[in-house]
Amino acid sequence: MVIDVVHDMQAVFRKLLHSMSRPGEVSTLKSTIAHTDRWSCHEATYLTILTLFDAEVSFHIVSNKQKKNLEKQIAEYTLARNAPIDEADFVIVLQGTKEQTILEAMGTCKIGNLLDPQHAATWIVENERIVQEGNLILSGPGIQQQTTIQLDISDSIIQARNERIKEFPLGIDMILTDAKSQVLCIPRTTTIVLKGGTQ
Repeated sequence: MVIDVVHDMQAVFRKLLHSMSRPGEVSTLKSTIAHTDRWSCHEATYLTILTLFDAEVSFHIVSNKQKKNLEKQIAEYTLARNAPIDEADFVIVLQGTKEQTILEAMGTCKIGNLLDPQHAATWIVENERIVQEGNLILSGPGIQQQTTIQLDISDSIIQARNERIKEFPLGIDMILTDAKSQVLCIPRTTTIVLKGGTQ
């Protein structure tokens, strides 16, 4: 029913908003909407896309796999348009994408400007599993002192992300999803340090 879809999307939006205001806190996205195998992405990714995308936004999929079908599905369901990486409002990184491919995209995506810092890309990055405790130390607004997490993405990608947020308020915001319908957000205001390493 349409009412169920609207209710589910509102619930997902509230979870995403909470996660963005509490960086490093893991939430689970649940829905009565059928996530069919035709969507070649995690359920949490699918729900995030349906909730945040509309005709006013653009997206770019970063993947080493065939992505034409997913691009078409996103456009049909949300009316969002596919765009080059340097123009996209949302960047979707599918699980299994090679590190170098992600690094190249991260170096090219938009990060806003001093007049319009909000004109930056939001990254939706798939992981196999998000763990509340791990080797990444997060601190900043919304975090009491610090928290730790474990992701499947490499240290090089974390360091590349840190480079892109150095000139605050410019930067990128990240939404991490996993195969268990979990989601975790890391806004540009969050500092990430590798345990025993550097920012």
